[in-house]
Amino acid sequence: MRSDKIVVRQLYKIFGNAPEQALARVKSGVSKQELLTEYNHVLGLSDINLSIAEQEIFVVMGLSGSGKSTLIRHLNRLIDPTAGEVVVDGQDIVSLSRKDLEVFRREKMSMVFQRFGLMPHRTVLQNVGYGLAIQGMHKTKVTDRAMQWIEQVGLEGYEAHYPGQLSGGMQQRVGLARALATDAEILLMDEAFSALDPLIRTSMQDLLLELQAKLSKTIVFITHDLDEALRLADSLVILKDGFVVQAGDPQEIVMHPADEYIENFVKDINRSRVIRARSVMQPVCDDDVLGVQVDADDNLETVLNALQGDTGGCVGVVHEGETVGMINVQTLLDVLQSPQR
Repeated sequence: MRSDKIVVRQLYKIFGNAPEQALARVKSGVSKQELLTEYNHVLGLSDINLSIAEQEIFVVMGLSGSGKSTLIRHLNRLIDPTAGEVVVDGQDIVSLSRKDLEVFRREKMSMVFQRFGLMPHRTVLQNVGYGLAIQGMHKTKVTDRAMQWIEQVGLEGYEAHYPGQLSGGMQQRVGLARALATDAEILLMDEAFSALDPLIRTSMQDLLLELQAKLSKTIVFITHDLDEALRLADSLVILKDGFVVQAGDPQEIVMHPADEYIENFVKDINRSRVIRARSVMQPVCDDDVLGVQVDADDNLETVLNALQGDTGGCVGVVHEGETVGMINVQTLLDVLQSPQR
């Protein structure tokens, strides 16, 4: 059963000298552009309402200026909202005192930055163990814990190196190890892989998914790249100009975009590689002949390959050894056409 880890309610952020006055104007219908040109205020976020489940990868996607980085910085209160609530484990962090907020950040959340955020004068070992040292952990335990995470991210043997001696991908592995070493329940990742070359970026995505399968963290991941979003997301929200355009299951967003803006986002993706069998399967009837089987999480490219050109065949969909549905050729053809609103 879904349990919400983070709930965002009616969140607004307006940048300027009189944000409360500007907020009233926004609520009365003043647009983002009008707010800027006529009142010299910037609308960062407008009426954001989100629920982030425990142990899921929640991806926030949008183009530059959409508000995605502003949003993630509200989750650990690096930015204070103009209005609204950010509730983590039932507690509104907007109401926390400065001292309680420091404890919250130190123990509840870790963050991985786009530009690595490593301290150049510290070794890999010292960077990874930094958060533990701040918590007051004994030096020997800091070293042991840091080494465990260095090994987890594939950097064993580099613990005495400095960040300047590492490639970009290796530096980001250090950043990920540092964030995970504190054992925080929530991991915030702001464009964490966007500065990396494509092949390294893919390997970092693989590493994140592999670690998540072991650790089951609650991860909030910011990206402007749809392929990355669809590969990582359990849940997806797409922002535009500080507003939520569409939120929900990534498969549903691809197959049923809410408006023309989302349609344009998803129109050029290879749908056969993105959509999963579980998203398009139908109930199995007694007279269905299921010649081959695929896993519920296999993509439609795998389903097509399984059919091997058999236009009259049906593919059984299995999950944990049990048949849970079927897919026929006509269903495949319909789904692989343009998305339907």
